[in-house]
Amino acid sequence: MRKLELLAPAKNLEYGKTAINYGADAVYIGGPMFGARASAGNSMKDIGELVKYAHRYGAKVYMAINTILYDEELEQAKMIATEAWERGVDALIIQDMAFLQMDIPPVPLHASTQTFINEPSKAEFLQHAGFSRLILERALRIDEIKAIRSRTTIGLEVFVHGAICVCYSGQCYMSHVTSGKSGNRGECRQPCRWDYDLVDSGGRKIIDNAHLLSVRDMDMSSHLEKLIMAGVDSFKIEGRLKDMAYLKNTVSYYRANLDRILHSRGDMLKSSYGDLVNENFASDPAKTFSRGFTDYYLLSNDKNVSNFKTPKSVGEYIGKVQSVSGKSFTVKTGKKINNGDGLLFLSDSESVTGTNVNTAEGNTVFPNNPDGIRPGMDVYRNHDHSFYNFIENHNSIRTILVDAELYLSETKVGLRITAPDGVTAEKDIEGVFQTAKDAENNRKKITDTVLKAGGTAYRIDGLRIIREDIFVPASIISALRRNVLGILDIKRLSLYKREIRPVGRYVTKMYFKKLDYRANVTNRLSELFYSECGADIEESGLEKQCGYKGKTVMRTKYCIRREIGECLRKKSNLRGKLSIKNKKHIFDLNFDCEQCEMMVVYVGKNKE
Repeated sequence: MRKLELLAPAKNLEYGKTAINYGADAVYIGGPMFGARASAGNSMKDIGELVKYAHRYGAKVYMAINTILYDEELEQAKMIATEAWERGVDALIIQDMAFLQMDIPPVPLHASTQTFINEPSKAEFLQHAGFSRLILERALRIDEIKAIRSRTTIGLEVFVHGAICVCYSGQCYMSHVTSGKSGNRGECRQPCRWDYDLVDSGGRKIIDNAHLLSVRDMDMSSHLEKLIMAGVDSFKIEGRLKDMAYLKNTVSYYRANLDRILHSRGDMLKSSYGDLVNENFASDPAKTFSRGFTDYYLLSNDKNVSNFKTPKSVGEYIGKVQSVSGKSFTVKTGKKINNGDGLLFLSDSESVTGTNVNTAEGNTVFPNNPDGIRPGMDVYRNHDHSFYNFIENHNSIRTILVDAELYLSETKVGLRITAPDGVTAEKDIEGVFQTAKDAENNRKKITDTVLKAGGTAYRIDGLRIIREDIFVPASIISALRRNVLGILDIKRLSLYKREIRPVGRYVTKMYFKKLDYRANVTNRLSELFYSECGADIEESGLEKQCGYKGKTVMRTKYCIRREIGECLRKKSNLRGKLSIKNKKHIFDLNFDCEQCEMMVVYVGKNKE
């Protein structure tokens, strides 16, 4: 039966355990070095502890080691990959092809989204190269995902929620050319979230001081079944740098959505074990960090995927400002506003403003700072004080349902417990036991004692008792239950089976011959890999070069022309050359209308 995976981010050990407790089938976490989120690294000891916790539930741990590497880093990267396998990691998420040339243990390799998997030939090539999973480009349409599925047999993973890299993954060099900090090295400074002016070839300012490249966050929750039918196996939530409230809220939300689909179909299963106890928790992604939501280009190349006003968290829309009076204002809304809420105000003509709520009396709000609030403004709540207070103190419990058989006789008591993965543990205790005076009452007491499995990952769901008329002290049965559950836990962890990557050198032919800086080749082993695949490497990765003028530093399906209603494919009158600039840098914009792509080309520093 086909198994589906909900994959959640883990900033650290605590976050990883929490993600699993809230329903994740797998987590991805950064190792001590070379992760695409340099500020979210973890010790191998913590990763090993997370592995043990996850494997108890049949959940997996993937370690991100997905930056490009320099020659002097290869040996250290190899050591980290080796230790990851020794610690029990289920797979490595990598970008650099150097790992395919290294003598490392048979740990499965997942091709990071940074490898820019955007079409079937690339996907097929990476499968033949030895990857067991492909993490697809975020900007793909559903038909493009189907096309990749038709040419591959390995796992496909897609992002379904969280921040979007506006550029094709692994193809953005804006951070490097503007700050010397490369996104491909895990140090992105997010120049896509900066504000820019949009100007034409004559220097006329079309848009002033706007976040022209900042797109909204992804929300594919309404398209999960489409993605399943397209062949996706793993559904990934972005956010290794987000807070705990975001993690609990988002994982719980997608777990519920996927479970509804699984229950309605009956021909698929989740890929881990355990039932959740989430009492009184109604998840809502709009109540934690979001820049507003988009399904990006999954169904069509529509506009309105960006937010020029702000790159910050917008939160949930709650209404409009109705009136302003002195130190208060009223909101036309059907939602309850709480003391301590954070509100954001947006309009077409006003700049973004925000405030905290000191006091709310129905729809009348007394803000901490009323400056800039005007009638007609849209009001968003980017901090729901009541929700955050609740979720910070909420803890989900994940339990594995097991079956138990208790054997009673005058000389022996024995207990066998069977887990859903088929693993069984049992133990007997010999002694002298008497017939109970009240068999019915005896059965009830025995049952209550056996079912007390609190403090463990297990919950005894079904109990069969043989010889209910034998009296055994509760202390003996309790000790037996603890002992057998301990044996079961150790046995299940020892029998956990990881996927094994076949050992051997993979040689396959490139689907195209010439590689430029966008192949991100920055070390000798990566160069050797591509050479063995028959490719000519015309230049090294941009991080190893000097001078960037004239280089395309971003390529994307996102189009500023389309976003402002001036799409050239729709015969717009705005056909002149466009550029974006801020106080420090200038970039030209080129448009490939046949491919429906925008290119951002580095001009240089702004000398104005």
